Order: sequence, then structure tokens, then C-alpha cells
Amino acid sequence: QVQLQEHGPGLVKASKTLSLICACAVSGASITTENYYWNWIRQPPGKILEWIGSIDANGDVNYNPSLASRTSIWRDTSKDQFTLHLMSVTPEDTAVYYCARSPNNYRVASDADYWGKGTLVTVSS
Repeated sequence: QVQLQEHGPGLVKASKTLSLICACAVSGASITTENYYWNWIRQPPGKILEWIGSIDANGDVNYNPSLASRTSIWRDTSKDQFTLHLMSVTPEDTAVYYCARSPNNYRVASDADYWGKGTLVTVSS
């Protein structure tokens, strides 16, 4: 069974020079398996899910255009782990951050078939 587990910083102070980094550990599957996409998705308090970006089996990445300028996703294939780096964080980046797998490259949260439980990241002002 595919399982995903997020690890996040919990609390981050807002700053143009600070960033948040969340890691996702995958078990029961390989992140290099063709035709799957490994996503980061977030849900701010009281708001809907927002797709952040994804990385595919070849290491190619796609980002939400609204976040692309300060987002980076990379992976460690030896550990089946992929990581989100969001820079210049503000309190508006406070959210539960999820990692998820999707079978298509639709770049929406609803396409995901396996999800982690999520990790709350709070950005303080």
C-alpha cells in the first residue's frame, strides 16, 4: 500500500529571507515509477485546497504559476523522498501542507489518489 508522510517545520517566522521546507517520505511505491506524479498541496485555514507543484518520475517539475517564483521541488530517489522549498514566506502561507500522488498530470488536488496526513505550518508575523 502506498503511504506518504510529511515532515514540516511547524512554526516559521515571516521574512523575505526565510523559507519553509517540507519533506515527504514515500513507502510502498517508488517515486521513479513512470506515469505517476508527486505533488505538494496546501489548505490555508478556512480556504480550499491549493495545488502547489509536482515532480514526476523523470524529475521534471511543474509549479502553480501563482507560486512558481518562490517554489522549488526536488527529490532524493535513493530515499523515495521529495521536498518542497517555499521562499519569502508570509502569514498567508500558513496552511496544512500535504504531499500526494496522482496518476495524471492534471495539476489539481482532486486528481490525487494517495495522500499524506498533512503537516501544519504556521508562519508568524
